Amino acid sequence: MKQKPGFLKYQRQTPDVRQPAERLKDYREIYQAFGKKETQTQAHRCMDCGVPFCHNGCPLGNIIPEFNEAIHEGKWKDAYRILSSTNNFPEFTGRICPAPCEAACVLGINQDPVTIELIEKQIIEHAFEQGWVEADLPKERSQKKVAVVGSGPAGLAAAAQLNKAGHQVEVYERDDRIGGLLRYGIPDFKLEKSVIDRRVKLMEDAGIVFHTNANVGGNILVTELLAEKDAIVLCGGATIPRDLPVEGRELKGIHFAMDFLKPTNQWVAGDEVDVISAEQKHVVVIGGGDTGADCVGTSNRHGAMDVTQLELLTKPPETRDPSTPWPLWPMQLRTSSSHEEGCERKWAVMTKAFIGNEEGHIKAVRIVEVDWEEGNEQQAPKLVERPNSERDIPCDLALLAIGYIHPQHEGMLAQLEVELSKRGNVAANDYKTNQDKIFVAGDMHRGQSLVVWAISEGREAARAVDAYLRGGDSILEGKDTSLWEV
Repeated sequence: MKQKPGFLKYQRQTPDVRQPAERLKDYREIYQAFGKKETQTQAHRCMDCGVPFCHNGCPLGNIIPEFNEAIHEGKWKDAYRILSSTNNFPEFTGRICPAPCEAACVLGINQDPVTIELIEKQIIEHAFEQGWVEADLPKERSQKKVAVVGSGPAGLAAAAQLNKAGHQVEVYERDDRIGGLLRYGIPDFKLEKSVIDRRVKLMEDAGIVFHTNANVGGNILVTELLAEKDAIVLCGGATIPRDLPVEGRELKGIHFAMDFLKPTNQWVAGDEVDVISAEQKHVVVIGGGDTGADCVGTSNRHGAMDVTQLELLTKPPETRDPSTPWPLWPMQLRTSSSHEEGCERKWAVMTKAFIGNEEGHIKAVRIVEVDWEEGNEQQAPKLVERPNSERDIPCDLALLAIGYIHPQHEGMLAQLEVELSKRGNVAANDYKTNQDKIFVAGDMHRGQSLVVWAISEGREAARAVDAYLRGGDSILEGKDTSLWEV
């Protein structure tokens, strides 16, 4: 008799987390181990839909029902090959992706969705344990040389794919370690850096050459790369943060999120650096997104006296809002592990000013409550201050986590004379810029986005570069079915 579908028998289950009192003492990942049997049970919840909308939710087009079925049947190696056919770095996305695939899961219409992100992580970690993940050596080498500028997820994905196609790839990173945003923008308690090092070692074994402290447009001349390489892929990210130009912005103790997060990550790695400390301070994080949550978690690990997070938007509902019906990414309240560790969240508040003391250091943030008046087709929603709602909250350290506006224009981009979009990103047609042999991918191209989108763009840019170098069609495909054994 055919086994009963798992979604009728089992509930969604995720790994246990270490208790806040324990995990705040270190920067290690917070999740406990999750067993193979439990993973197979979760994979069995997949409905094997006739039209699997999870494919549409995933920017990489991961073949989710197929690897779920393989896991349910105990075919872990097959599941790894299916997953790797579309995703170069499941160990990254399985940890830090917000899982738009789960938001689009058909089961999520009236139940908790399948734990796709968890299953992805379990597949790749089991594959590493079994020694299945090996250096991806090309079948043959071309004589084409490609420079990839930037070693974040887009740059790493582009490099991996171009190397697979047989080209000679060199990656240039201006920081002292490889990884870009993965390395210095994401705290270790979400992504331990040994996970990056493990993958980079495999890429080096596959023939990719990495250069650190290599600032293209600075100590690496653009003219040299143009002369030496057959193609250049720009993957430098959107690195210019959005500022908050209100009264008192010049006070000491106000920092951009990355200026706070990066030195802590360097300190965790063992470097002797000057860390912006939150110890015994009233911390105010301005911005309610993932970067803001990372600032909250890091501040609590520093030993902050208290942490307050400010968000301009109104508090979302606990469940999916009708304005974002399935399978759209839902507008709903999201509480991260960092919030659970200690944080007061304030919604629908606007920062009016920073208040300083006699020494020129911040001592408070002045906020006001706001309402959003509905707009229409001709007019955007309007922000209105609530009368008599202005007040000051204590603050010794203010962290601006309100997004990034575009890549750095000075230096490399200016020297290359690439065309920019209206938003200040690098403009491109099928990832090719207006300049010959120069391509672009990731946040530098699409603006601030998700790691999974960066990997997708890196893969697609590599396909475009490969086609350009071959003078025709690319040998790279979105789904590498040669990896399948099912």
